[in-house]
This record gives sequence, C-alpha cells and structure tokens, in this order.
Amino acid sequence: MTARALDLLCLGNAIVDVLATVDDAFLTERGIAKGGMNLIDEARAEALYGAMGRTAIVSGGSAANTAVGAARLGAAAAFVGKVRDDEVGGYFTRDLRATGVGFATAPAADGPATARSYILVTPDGQRTMNTYLGACQNLTPDDVDPALVASAGVIYLEGYLWDPPHAKDAFRKASELAHAAGRRVALSLSDSLCVGRYRDEFLDLIRSKKVDIVFANEAELLALYETADFDAAVTALGADCALAAVTRGAEGAVAVEGGRVRAVPASPVEAVVDSTGAGDLFAAGFLAGLARGRDAADCARLGAIAAAEIIAHVGARPVADLAALARGEGFAI
Repeated sequence: MTARALDLLCLGNAIVDVLATVDDAFLTERGIAKGGMNLIDEARAEALYGAMGRTAIVSGGSAANTAVGAARLGAAAAFVGKVRDDEVGGYFTRDLRATGVGFATAPAADGPATARSYILVTPDGQRTMNTYLGACQNLTPDDVDPALVASAGVIYLEGYLWDPPHAKDAFRKASELAHAAGRRVALSLSDSLCVGRYRDEFLDLIRSKKVDIVFANEAELLALYETADFDAAVTALGADCALAAVTRGAEGAVAVEGGRVRAVPASPVEAVVDSTGAGDLFAAGFLAGLARGRDAADCARLGAIAAAEIIAHVGARPVADLAALARGEGFAI
C-alpha cells in the first residue's frame, strides 16, 4: 500500500454559490420544485440571477464543502474538480486553497464558464438549488491523478458527478485506482432527484463494491430503495454496504456498520437559518472521525456537530471554529 499523505480526497463539481432569501411564491411563480437541485442552462441562470435581488456569493460545491469541513476538523484534505480560467474560477481556486484544502486541478482554457449554483433560501431555512454546471462538465479521467488517489485514505465522490458523462468516467477511474491502492471509496447520494435519475446505477456501484461507504439523507435513501418504510430501507442499505450514514434532519442520524444500526441525535441549534451544506458538513465530520479511527456512532456524532454549525447561518462553509466545537463535545481534535 502506498504511504498515506491525505486523509481525504474529494471529487466533485467546482461551483460558486449565489445565495438569496426568497419566499415560497418566488419558487411557485417560476415553477421551481422546492428543496431539490435543478439543472439549468445559461439563459435560465441569467434570468434567475436578475430576479434574485440581493445575493451573497461564496465558493461551494458539495464535495468541496466536505473537504473544507474535514480540513477545519484537522484532516488532511484535497479536492479534484474543474473550473474555467475565468474570474469566477480564480475566485473559487483562491477561496478553496485559503481553507487549507489542496486543489491542483488544471483549469479549462476554453469552453463553458465556471459553474454557478443559484441557491434560493426560503424562510423555513430550506434551500433550493438551481445549478448551471458549466465547466464542471469538462472534468475528465485525465484530471484524476493516480498518485494523488493512492495517497488518500478515503476517496469521496459526490453523486452529482453522475450527471456529466466525462465526470462519470473520472468517478469510475478514481474508484478503481483507490481500490487498487487498498483505499476506501465513499459516495454521497447528493439529492433525491439525482437518485431518481440514476437509481439502478447507484445500486450497482454499491452492490458491486465499487463503493464502500454511503452517505444519504432520509429522502435519498427512500428514493434509492423505492419505499416509504425508513427501517426497511436502512436494513437494505446495511445488507448492501459495510458502512453508511443517513441523516434525518431534526431527528438526527443513523450510522450503519456491519449491519448494526445506531441512532445519533441531532446537535442542538437555536434556529435553522439555511440548510445549504448540512449533508456536506455531516459527511465532513463523519470522515474526519473515521480518519482518527473512531467508530461509526462517534463519527456520526462529529458529523452532527459540523452540520449544526452550518445550518445556523447562510452559506455552506463553516464560520465558527469546528475543531473547538468538537473539543467542547469531548473529541480530541
């Protein structure tokens, strides 16, 4: 086995988030399904941006958010994703590197602009994402460095990567390289609509052991197994993979390891301001715990701490000291 230099290598869409607070009528008037991720073209992106009013702009992307959260918890993390060599791509790159996350993927010299996700946050804290993938679609297997993959303890892949065909090939290559090096591969199901598009393919990845660890929220899990019975879905997941975590919002999470299911309560939060990135940061905490050899329940507890921080403010990057929060709950970070 190659010597491990990284705890975590995340592959995902390199996206800059544009956030605005809107009411439910804003979504209804534009025919936008609340709470999911909708893929849009450039014309739709421009129309939405013009209607959003006051916005906040931060670099995001599901797997990049996870890498940042893990780094804030002391893990050595890096990210692979594609931006264009434009102003927004430069912003994403500088912002990500400033967090301590390694990012060396070469930007595209031509083609579509750096991706943007127009995130509409309603008063209940729910986020609805409208994503223009842009340069993300140009991530290819050539962007996956075998040495970098082999150097990481866990390779984390976001389900959204299954949308662009070349990125899907990069995903497969990373999984093969990781297993050849004796590493583990984690998959985030990302979104229930994404699961609906690729259910059979995701199940094949899990059942064929191309993926070792699965992250999902309750809606994604139910969509994966096409059932309304949460317990039955968890049992099925436990039979299909060795390690998994399922988040349930205010009800906390369940960790599934070797078929054993353990419930973990949600960490308290005064108010849910914006749920953007909650699952990303849960995965960050879980994987940071895993890098320290903690059991699945402790990993889920650390994930819950990170998720609680992120939903208490706008945006999907931590503003509080995650390591200090974890230490306050008894974790040696």
